[in-house]
Amino acid sequence: MIKEFNHDKISGTDKAGKYTEIIKHAEEIVRGESSLIANLANISSLLKYAFDYFLWAGFYLYDKKTDELVLGPFQGKLACTRIAAGKGVCGTSARDRQTIIVEDVNKFPGHIFCDSSSKSEIVVPVVKNGVLFGVLDIDSGIYSAFDGTDKMYLEELVSKILYLFDE
Repeated sequence: MIKEFNHDKISGTDKAGKYTEIIKHAEEIVRGESSLIANLANISSLLKYAFDYFLWAGFYLYDKKTDELVLGPFQGKLACTRIAAGKGVCGTSARDRQTIIVEDVNKFPGHIFCDSSSKSEIVVPVVKNGVLFGVLDIDSGIYSAFDGTDKMYLEELVSKILYLFDE
């Protein structure tokens, strides 16, 4: 099934307005589609192109056999393929099961540089019933790009798509 979507439909004038529309569109895009990969790919695209200062938006999926995050669907430059739990921003978010906002990635101990253009980052863990499934990772080319508004809406977005993940 092909669902037509135009990124120009996201017309919110402020960050909160854009996120409200993104969440609505994400729910529409995944409705009726059972493929986790296809859904995460489309959500990554939706996020990446909604904000012109997002360099990278995508998911790392948790592999419990190796205790690593493995690169999943994303939009942006090439990325690290595997990240050990507890390493870098993504691994720390996964280990602690908490959203992390990094205003300056150069100041985050152990930051993993996949793209030297990245200046700030937000990572939201994907946790369902206490089980880690991965993280949503977004990088920006400007410092301090992310704040409490991003945290609130990205956590809401993740909560709306948890049903896609099998336990």
